[in-house]
Amino acid sequence: MGRIHIITLVSFIFVFSCKDNNTMINKIKDFKYPIVKKEPKQLVAHNDIRIDNYYWLNDKKNPEVIKYLEDENAYTKNVMAHTEPFQKALFEEMKGRIKEDDSSVPYKLNGYWYLTRYEIGKGYPIYTRRKEHLDAKEEVLFDCNLMAKDHDYFAMGGISISPDNTMAAFTTDTVSRRKYTLQIKNLVTGEIYPDVIKNTSGSVTWANDNKTLFYTIKDDVTLRSHKIIKHKLFTDTKADVEVYYEADDTYNTFVYKTKSKKYIVIGSSSTLTTEYRFLNADNPDAEFTIFQERVEGLDYSISHYKDRFYILANIDGATNFKLLKTEDNNTTKENWKEVIPHRESVLLEDIEIFKDYLIVNERENGLNKLRIISWNGEEDYFLPFTSETYTAYIGNNPDFDSDVLRYGYNSLTTPSAVIDYHLKTKESVTKKEQQVLGGGFKKENYESKRIWVTARDGVKVAMSIVYKKGLKLDGTNPVLQYAYGSYGSTIDPSFSSIRLSLLDRGFIYAIAHIRGSEYLGRSWYENGKLLTKKNTFTDFVDCSKYLIDNNYTSNKHLYAYGGSAGGLLMGVIINTNPELYHGVLAAVPFVDVVTTMLDDTIPLTTGEYDEWGNPNDKTYYNYMKSYSPYDNVEAQNYPHMLVTTGLHDSQVQYWEPAKWVAKLRDLKTDNNVLLLETDMNSGHGGASGRFESLKEVALEYAFLLDLEGISK
Repeated sequence: MGRIHIITLVSFIFVFSCKDNNTMINKIKDFKYPIVKKEPKQLVAHNDIRIDNYYWLNDKKNPEVIKYLEDENAYTKNVMAHTEPFQKALFEEMKGRIKEDDSSVPYKLNGYWYLTRYEIGKGYPIYTRRKEHLDAKEEVLFDCNLMAKDHDYFAMGGISISPDNTMAAFTTDTVSRRKYTLQIKNLVTGEIYPDVIKNTSGSVTWANDNKTLFYTIKDDVTLRSHKIIKHKLFTDTKADVEVYYEADDTYNTFVYKTKSKKYIVIGSSSTLTTEYRFLNADNPDAEFTIFQERVEGLDYSISHYKDRFYILANIDGATNFKLLKTEDNNTTKENWKEVIPHRESVLLEDIEIFKDYLIVNERENGLNKLRIISWNGEEDYFLPFTSETYTAYIGNNPDFDSDVLRYGYNSLTTPSAVIDYHLKTKESVTKKEQQVLGGGFKKENYESKRIWVTARDGVKVAMSIVYKKGLKLDGTNPVLQYAYGSYGSTIDPSFSSIRLSLLDRGFIYAIAHIRGSEYLGRSWYENGKLLTKKNTFTDFVDCSKYLIDNNYTSNKHLYAYGGSAGGLLMGVIINTNPELYHGVLAAVPFVDVVTTMLDDTIPLTTGEYDEWGNPNDKTYYNYMKSYSPYDNVEAQNYPHMLVTTGLHDSQVQYWEPAKWVAKLRDLKTDNNVLLLETDMNSGHGGASGRFESLKEVALEYAFLLDLEGISK
């Protein structure tokens, strides 16, 4: 649910396409899809009875469940078998655009330059550093290729370097359940210390004494981050001290150190409310002090500078947040003083603090703006961006004393760039621009623009679109329309080299900036959640109708994609308007909304009440039930569909898409393609390894292109 599943539609330039009648549509008659047994289970709430015929699929320890998922995978493989050469070609094409022997832009922290690099033929990163100078001897901190070699899945969580630079606390996940194991490595000797701590969130924070660590523990069942623990090096982990327990099961807790290195901060957050407590990092055994106790609906974040804290908060009706400050010994809200006022049209998203400058990330009319303010009051200006389909963001800036702002920039047609902006001289230096290999990519060959759609209630909804130049808008073009639309998460129009495999074959790609995000400010989010959630779905449908009515495409060539909460969106639109879409991709879809939100043992559920509502309240139950995809499947025609999930998914449990597909098979009245693909080794984020995920994209692309009769 909570994690954003952003489509990775990212070639050499492909000039010719090939129409082919040997398609999935013709193949499905040759294979029988798996038959799922029904075991009706009565689910009762508020005197309302729902019958779930496939509830039994919730038990992955049941061999029949695993067999069903494997049978569905076999069916998908059979139906898609004729596309396997094409999938391999797509994989190689997409991989071929990516520089294999690549590396990140180095950043300096506490006397060392840190860099992550990749080697040819290897799928995992290598983390390195060099002391003081970039031409110094390289120290390999972690080679994830070696660490991953005995695992079907591997992910490095966080790496936290001790203040004296001699140790690294690191976390790993080998199940894809986002339950990380914490260990400590001596960077001088290479020794891995015997301290092993399981079931952490993946992040670790050092106190300034080089021997005290703070980490977050997850509840073993719900996976809620609920405890902050203090560990002393070379002591038995059984002696670790619980320094904070978050008792409210609608909150998650976390811990970090301020950029100034002065304070350890514990945060607790729900969707709408936050609370922080802090401790001098030089005295890790002291008691934490509450910054400002939680007040329902008060959402704030804190950053430290000299003897003050700077606070982004929605206090006093500041829906789009305001910036305030307070002395670090008087932190409660009555002491907060305004620095940047609230503005109805500008969302304050984030700040970055340097010794001489404050950087503010603002969003106005849907577009990111980076504002530069000098602490001496002499400068206040914005970095200039001109496109309407770009993404700009504050990059990695760990050095408090630096006068260089690192930021990122890209657009739907412009590859990603990492840029250093020198705050004193106002000089911009591009440190790295993403290379697109394998076919003479030129950004001039593509066109992007932003269009505004009038939704059914009169609200204007933006869409960012990109396509190959020269395309005629005559209603025959295939369009892939993507959206997310939940948790206030904004999907900015960013570049993707992978997406070129669709654009070069005639696809238009459209991002619908629907309500439920914060594209047009916090109110844009507030009007797409809880009892206004249906605006998310109708905005997407209205954007689809616009694309058809204005000859970008037709319902024979319009495709929709969404993942996680965006998969919920897919489930709703095919129930309400199946006639608009020729095909749908639903990745790790959150589709059994009512049952999941009634079960507080499922990971994420209680923390989601502020997003979807608590169905133990009849009002929310009825509203939720009215759109929940699984509860509203009916006997009607549905588009062609590919549904993907992971067996170990901790965000949206595998059984939601599995049950949904079973119910769709039982009730749908068409002969269209319906496929379920379960990755038996991964979770919400898909396969691990740098290129393995491209195989999943290749499957999705082959599905779409096959429906268009394109086989090359």
